[in-house]
Amino acid sequence: MTRGPTLPAHHLPYLPKPLDAFNAAPAEEARTLLLHCLRSLRWSCRLVDHRPYPDLDALLAAADEAAYDLSPGDLTEALAGESLTDLPEGIYSAAHMALSAAHAAYEARFGHAFVIYLGDVHPDEVIDCILEGIRSRLTNDPEEERVTAAEEVRRLARQRLGHLLRGAGPRPPAVSPHSASSRNASAHGT
Repeated sequence: MTRGPTLPAHHLPYLPKPLDAFNAAPAEEARTLLLHCLRSLRWSCRLVDHRPYPDLDALLAAADEAAYDLSPGDLTEALAGESLTDLPEGIYSAAHMALSAAHAAYEARFGHAFVIYLGDVHPDEVIDCILEGIRSRLTNDPEEERVTAAEEVRRLARQRLGHLLRGAGPRPPAVSPHSASSRNASAHGT
């Protein structure tokens, strides 16, 4: 049996872009992906219900809008899904102790995880930025802090969503993979 000519590598079958796959995914699968970005069922359902998105910028804009519209209960749900700050390798134990104490004070005062977007922070400055953020935000009243936390959660969700769907079209400006929150290591742009 003779075989026909093979196609050159640049003629491989079309593989969908991540955004195309997201747009075409079953609703439950798409919601699950979104919940990795922001643990709010209402937010994820809203984004899924408005598919398809023509490009990543449109999806990110919709994600921002949906995050701005989170109710207090939705924000509480999202904050409950946040996790402990992922610290750089080789950090000394005194920094761990300082961060642990600061996190405990923050959670005792506000009753939810500390979240902070660190996409623009140099890796060598992450610990100082987190400590400074916790210390300065401990002076906020509870309502002011919920507004600040909501903005940080929105920025983290945007970064995570862009990271998950990178290559899906025009990308947001490059950011460091460092973003933090206060319960486990999965908060870093994942």
